[in-house]
Amino acid sequence: MNTIRTQVIKIGNSRGVRIPKPFIDQAKLGTEVEIAVQRGAIVIRPVVLPRRGWAEQFRKMAENGDDQLLDPSVSTKWDRSEWVW
Repeated sequence: MNTIRTQVIKIGNSRGVRIPKPFIDQAKLGTEVEIAVQRGAIVIRPVVLPRRGWAEQFRKMAENGDDQLLDPSVSTKWDRSEWVW
């Protein structure tokens, strides 16, 4: 693990540190990050977007005909008598 020493600088009423570009690249940080305090340390990590890329994958599935239901549709009594469209 690489370690550097840097200064905590004043930014308005807050404080900040400059993060070297190689660290940003190595941690794969984008323009938005999550910051947390864990066991007395400040942890900065990239924002995880769990559904990132889903639209593109769904588009590819549709192109390949892979977007079909695997199980047949099942109609229940509730569907037939109580559900209102």
